[in-house]
Amino acid sequence: MTSSAARSHPAPPWLADRLQAAGGSVPFRTYMQWALHDPEHGAYGSGRLQVGPRGDFATSPSLGPDFAALLAPQLAQWLEQQPADQPLALVEAGPGEGDLALQLAEQLAAGWPHLAARTTLLLIEPNAGMAERQRRRLTEAPLPCRWLSAEALAAEPVAGVLLAHEVLDALAVERIEWDGALWRRQRVGLHEDPAAGPSLRLEPGEPLEPEATEQLAPLGLCPPGSQRSPGWCTELHPELGPWLQQAAAGLRSGVLLVIDYAHEAWRYYAPQRSNGTLMAYRRQQASDDPLQQPGHWDLTAHLCLESLEAAATAHGWQPLGQRRQGEALLALGLAQRLHALQRQPAGELANLLARREALLRLVDPHTLGDFRWVAFARDDATAAPINSALFLNDPPLG
Repeated sequence: MTSSAARSHPAPPWLADRLQAAGGSVPFRTYMQWALHDPEHGAYGSGRLQVGPRGDFATSPSLGPDFAALLAPQLAQWLEQQPADQPLALVEAGPGEGDLALQLAEQLAAGWPHLAARTTLLLIEPNAGMAERQRRRLTEAPLPCRWLSAEALAAEPVAGVLLAHEVLDALAVERIEWDGALWRRQRVGLHEDPAAGPSLRLEPGEPLEPEATEQLAPLGLCPPGSQRSPGWCTELHPELGPWLQQAAAGLRSGVLLVIDYAHEAWRYYAPQRSNGTLMAYRRQQASDDPLQQPGHWDLTAHLCLESLEAAATAHGWQPLGQRRQGEALLALGLAQRLHALQRQPAGELANLLARREALLRLVDPHTLGDFRWVAFARDDATAAPINSALFLNDPPLG
């Protein structure tokens, strides 16, 4: 199999012009930011990507309302723990198509009307194309809705819950490559192909500075060891800190719940994972090549749990714990929900089978069930103490 670093792809005119203006190459982190979030050409910025089973990739809430129904009691518990005399907010960062926000609003309104009466749904969506689709989806939401920037939220912080579902994996990552002697930042370069015209290629760039190299030791990458041959590459997550700092500024008390693919450092940076975790997705297809048709593919990289926790604690978040999604949903009643389907009218067989399949996908350890739920608390001096989360109360499975 040809490694992604050895492949080249045609450079679309907008990207070729930008790379030429930058001197011919940029760090991979810059390229990923452009490919995803450029307002006109980015996969998210333009609103081009579609989320759902018939779109580019499926997420847990896009499979139906059961995911939100299971998650809602957990969020309600955290909202209940906030001072009773204050307005509340359910904040979702990067709400995708708006499915989860709408489903959670409906669940809160139906099951916890006393909370819903003082809760506002706040949507943080930096990409105008996605925000427009969310507005159409949420026109009949039973909670008041507002779209605002992370900066605006930080200017008027709220109490409640901040949900980051499949958001942090879309932050631009730094890719580093071992050349046999030094760690180097990987870059995306523009090359002139006499036959095909301007093309894109991954290439090793400048060496990491000594202070940056020192940060690799806790991850097991310094020294790299003999098992990592020249060309071995992986990702670092420099945007986690700024994101978590801004999130902390926007939530004066409450809980942040991160739901995303994540590995412990020993798994993430294992020698056999020689090309990192970066993947591209489009039309339900996956690829390890991030340079094909920039702006048309989703690019995503797993989180490193240790890096996430270190960045969170550095910015004032208190770790509550983490679980795999399968464990969390079982603790929140997924098995009982599956059992209840057997008592539904037989005339709805097709719908029941679809719901059963969706519930099983949510806990499948080879797919969505391997997501991590990671919870952090943030309290001011007047906030009620945060108790153990519902999904953390049961002992871990396995």
